[in-house]
Amino acid sequence: MSTPHRITTNQPQHFDAVVIGARVAGASTAMLLARAGANVLLVDRARRGSDTLSTHTLMRGAVRRLSDWGLLDRIWDAGTPAVTSVDFTYGPVEFTVPVKPKPDVPGLAAPRRTVLDPILVDAAEEAGVITTFETSFVEPVRDRAGTVCGAVLNRNDVLTTVSCDVLIGADGRTSRVARSVGAPVTRAGIHASASCITRLADTDLATDRFHWLYDAQIGAGVVPTNDGHVIFTVSSPAVFRRNRHNLEGLFNRTLAAFGPELVERVSAGRTTSPMRSIPGIPGHFRKPSGPGWALVGDAGYFKDPWSAHGIADAFRDAELVAEACGSRNFEAYERERDERSIPLFEVLERMGSFDWSLDELQDLHRQLSETMRFDDTYRSELAAAA
Repeated sequence: MSTPHRITTNQPQHFDAVVIGARVAGASTAMLLARAGANVLLVDRARRGSDTLSTHTLMRGAVRRLSDWGLLDRIWDAGTPAVTSVDFTYGPVEFTVPVKPKPDVPGLAAPRRTVLDPILVDAAEEAGVITTFETSFVEPVRDRAGTVCGAVLNRNDVLTTVSCDVLIGADGRTSRVARSVGAPVTRAGIHASASCITRLADTDLATDRFHWLYDAQIGAGVVPTNDGHVIFTVSSPAVFRRNRHNLEGLFNRTLAAFGPELVERVSAGRTTSPMRSIPGIPGHFRKPSGPGWALVGDAGYFKDPWSAHGIADAFRDAELVAEACGSRNFEAYERERDERSIPLFEVLERMGSFDWSLDELQDLHRQLSETMRFDDTYRSELAAAA
């Protein structure tokens, strides 16, 4: 592990970029900027290495980027299981899709966020990024023309002002940066799924496969991670609201719909984290840049977590915004982000309506797979052009 760099003075300092949020989007953006030669400050209000709510899942694009960045071996070295197949259950219909291994991507993965996030922060610091945790973003600093040119930060009730060429908000769906710069919503969803999520250890559930299960208007997922499994159930927000005072009961009833064997295996495990929930929050796109600022990750583009594609898109957009910072072409960043994201967003809108049969849901999943393939093809074509 690298030795963290930290702000050690209350005097104003200048950075090429100040990134607010040190999770997957922010840490990877800071790392890429620093590797390109930028002087970067990475700020997060949470404690270093703390956990966060997540499906944990890394789709192929995310795993490939970790490989490209030279970080994938750290994921395997941390004991993260390599996932080599994906099981699908649609009511009585079951089938398995093998994950074709490639030299740089032997499988998919779902590392704990207490594993993945520190790996990215370490890599950012190794590239020269200065980090400060348990530090809150207070407000942007603007010049006389209204362009953002810095940030006010708060650590232990001590305010620090830093100046920068660009302020990057990577601080999640409710981004304080986005609100403070007035980033408008450019596309808003209507539908969403609601989830109950827990983590188990000491089960006999498979560690080499993801298992997605669906029945009439419900879903579930079994995801192997470093110290056990993430188990989640999915329902409509209306069903979630009716059961909000007994989410454990809703979780158990949803699992029971998929048969006694799954219930027995889950029940035999040891719970390692409290049940957490997502009530069903429609997705949205925000304008991802303006004078002196940019947004990345959920701060700029939030979608239904049911896709389990949030980390993959965060990595992709980190590359795009880092390229935009170098070229100063933020219009291209917005155009490419939207072109590569809207097809997935529209499929998730349809899934989140819960107005589908199981046959229709299978077709939506095929469309979802096509959107992922499109994004990978788009990336390959850009790399070849470069």
